[in-house]
Amino acid sequence: MSLGVAVVTGGSRGIGAATAQALAGAGYTVVLSYRSAANAADEVVTAIEKEGGRASAVCADAARADALAALFEAVDALHEPLRVLVNNAATAGPFSRFADVSARTLRDIVDTNVIGTMLCTQHAIARMSTARGGRGGSIVNVSSGAARHGSPGTSVCYGATKGALETLTIGLAQELAADGIRVNAVAPGLIDTEMANPDALARAREVVPLGRSGMPAEIADAVVWLVSERASYVSGAIVRIAGGLP
Repeated sequence: MSLGVAVVTGGSRGIGAATAQALAGAGYTVVLSYRSAANAADEVVTAIEKEGGRASAVCADAARADALAALFEAVDALHEPLRVLVNNAATAGPFSRFADVSARTLRDIVDTNVIGTMLCTQHAIARMSTARGGRGGSIVNVSSGAARHGSPGTSVCYGATKGALETLTIGLAQELAADGIRVNAVAPGLIDTEMANPDALARAREVVPLGRSGMPAEIADAVVWLVSERASYVSGAIVRIAGGLP
C-alpha cells in the first residue's frame, strides 16, 4: 500500500533523481518534475517501476507559475493524499563573477530557486494542511553549502537563493506546525552531479575533510529519514551533509 504521493521537483537528474528513487523504495507514489530532460526523467520512472514502485514524470518549469499549477493538478488526478514535497529544482546559471551575470540570468535563478519553491510549497500546504482537510505531511527544501560560504567567484546569486530557502524553512516550520506539516532542509556540500563545479570536484580530496565529494544517494537517504516517522520531532532543521565542511 502506498504511503501517499511524494513530489520531487527537478527529479530527472542528480540529487532529485536519487531522491525520487529512494522515496519510491520507501513506499511513496512519486511524481517528479523536470524542466527539459524528458529522456532522463523517463529513465528515472522506468528504474522505479522496475523495482516495483509507482512513479510518473511531469514537465514543469519551476520558474513558471502555470506549469507548477499543472504539476499539482497531476498530483490530484492520482487520488492519493500528498504527503511529501521535496523542493529540489534549482539552477545556478553559468559560473561567473556576480558583476557579469545578466539580468535575465538573475531573474531565472531567483524565479526557479526561490519563487518556484515558494509556489510549490503553497500548493503543498493547500493539500497537506490538516486545517484545510489534509492529512499533514513533510516538506524538505534542498539548500546548499553555498548558503553559508556564498559561492564567491562562481555563483553568488545561487548562494543567496539558497540562503533564502533556509530562512523559509525556519519560518514555515513554526508557522505550519499546527497544520500537521513539518518543514526541514538539507544542505549538501560538494556532491558529484552535473551541476557541480568541475574544478571543485577535482579538488575534493584536498578541500573536503572526509577526503571526497558526496554522492546523490547520500542526500536522498537524509531526505527519506526527514520525511519518515523516525524524524517526527524534527522540524526547522537544516541538515548539513558536506563531508565535514561548515
